Amino acid sequence: MIIDLTHHLKNGITVYPGTIGPKFETGNTIEKDGFAELNMTMCTHTGTHMDAPSHIIKGARSLDQFPVEKFIGKGAVVDCSEVNSIDLNFLKRQLVNPGDFDFILFYTGWQHKWDTPNYFDPFPTLTTEAVKWLLNFELKALGFDVISVDGMDDPSLPNHHLLLLKEILIIENMANLDRLIGKGFELNCIPLLISNSDGSPVRAFARIF
Repeated sequence: MIIDLTHHLKNGITVYPGTIGPKFETGNTIEKDGFAELNMTMCTHTGTHMDAPSHIIKGARSLDQFPVEKFIGKGAVVDCSEVNSIDLNFLKRQLVNPGDFDFILFYTGWQHKWDTPNYFDPFPTLTTEAVKWLLNFELKALGFDVISVDGMDDPSLPNHHLLLLKEILIIENMANLDRLIGKGFELNCIPLLISNSDGSPVRAFARIF
């Protein structure tokens, strides 16, 4: 079974405050030109997307500098929907062997608030102690069904810095993570091959074992 973990890209979707929203408009039509084509304008962190180290760290690697194998691997979902903070004690109870996985995804329930004002309500985030524990494992990326790995009230972006310095990539605005709780799966989360990309929209999906 395959589960799509991606929000649709379209006009009017939720974007991080201060960034431009995507714009899709008709460029060509079959009736006028003999072919259909959309014109689109959007930033690299639109919709379900991945952050590269170069998003936060000057001189760090961009997504196109990683092999495609970086974006595929074994995943697990942590159900955080009943907590306000993802601390180390909670994480250790939920993840007995983090080293068995390439990707750890966090379900908070915020995916159900997508495209509503409530998506910006305070959401559960990893504590610094929890992030530092995860740095001990050879993880490819962490994924979340919220707009940021850091709280909206913390412009210093500490979790971004800790993870991206270790080249643990960050996937934000994921969907349907609740359908993977307790299941074994392979995650495929493929960014566009954009030169010098600090981030990219992705098509993320899980293949359940």
